[in-house]
Amino acid sequence: MEFLEVRNLCKIYGKGANQVTALDHVSLKVPKGEFTAIIGSSGSGKSTLLHAIAGVDIPTRGKVYLDGQDIYAGNREQLAVFRRRQVGLIYQFNNLIPTLNVVENITLPVLMDRRKVNQERLEDLLEHLGLKDRRRHLPNQLSGGQQQRVAIGRALMNAPAVMLADEPTGSLDSKNGYEILQLLKESNQKYKQTLLLVTHDENIALQAERILTIADGRVVRDSRAGRTASANMQNTQGRREAGV
Repeated sequence: MEFLEVRNLCKIYGKGANQVTALDHVSLKVPKGEFTAIIGSSGSGKSTLLHAIAGVDIPTRGKVYLDGQDIYAGNREQLAVFRRRQVGLIYQFNNLIPTLNVVENITLPVLMDRRKVNQERLEDLLEHLGLKDRRRHLPNQLSGGQQQRVAIGRALMNAPAVMLADEPTGSLDSKNGYEILQLLKESNQKYKQTLLLVTHDENIALQAERILTIADGRVVRDSRAGRTASANMQNTQGRREAGV
């Protein structure tokens, strides 16, 4: 069994004429430490898939295994503990607590879990994210890029087994978006954490090792990013030579 495995995952909203199938028997496997991008148009099911893997949106049918554990086998309390300890979630909007400073926002998941803060890890994250001189700043005293760095630190603080990022650069300008993407890649490599990133931007997806394309709630393409990039370059070159 792979580190992360999804088996025949289905998610159906509504009933009768209003029924919508967001996920339609999705199956996939992700090795430990891999950086996978999930792309697709709006409403394709890519965010629903990410949230089902995270234990946030309970699927209608199917299984999600993380390191051999069926994450939906337990009760709601056990699922909540799983989310806090094993999953690092990053959203488009950082959802920081406005009355808490940088350190307090980053360590919040640990404190909510009633565990002691690993000070060595905290200092390492502050250094890695370039936030050491902003540790006492409130969110409204930070730039958009710095706020998203805090959100990344919060997601990494519990040393989760998997990082799930849903359009993490969507609310940022191109410069800050590029920096956040590089930080996620560096964190993936430094902490050896499995990273799944949802995006509608193909240029962002090409930074990953692997690209899953979702359409109508199904995985319609599974490719290695290097081959995809090469094919795109060849197609572009071909069009130029043809004068298109």
